Amino acid sequence: MGHHTDTHGDHAAGHGFEIMPTQDHSDDFGHISPYSIYAKIFVALLVLTVLTVGVTRLDFGSMNIVIAMFIASIKAMLVALFFMHLKFERMTTWIYAVFPLVLLGIMMAGIFVDNPYRATPGPAAEAKAPISADHVTEGHATKAQH
Repeated sequence: MGHHTDTHGDHAAGHGFEIMPTQDHSDDFGHISPYSIYAKIFVALLVLTVLTVGVTRLDFGSMNIVIAMFIASIKAMLVALFFMHLKFERMTTWIYAVFPLVLLGIMMAGIFVDNPYRATPGPAAEAKAPISADHVTEGHATKAQH
């Protein structure tokens, strides 16, 4: 049996994988941010969390969920950019980070396009109304009297 000597010190080279030098996984420490940046992002996350709770106390109607999701998206972006160091990554990493978001957008668009074409419940669906707690006796469900 022959013995393969790996000049790069990586076991994967013996299995037909080519070792590609990357800037992201070199021996240096990469981008090092000062603690003040992390402190500012932490404070921003706290403020946005308080703002989210404040939005739940106010009545914006159907816009409450939209506002809360917008604030949550800003918080997720801050975490991804600074704590996960996405801000300092190469374009390839950005593509891998953004692609699932694009897929999510396509799926959500499909839901919004499909939703208006759904049939509205008719009389048959109304006859099978959910059973309320008022119509449950001795552990057995009874039909509602209309």
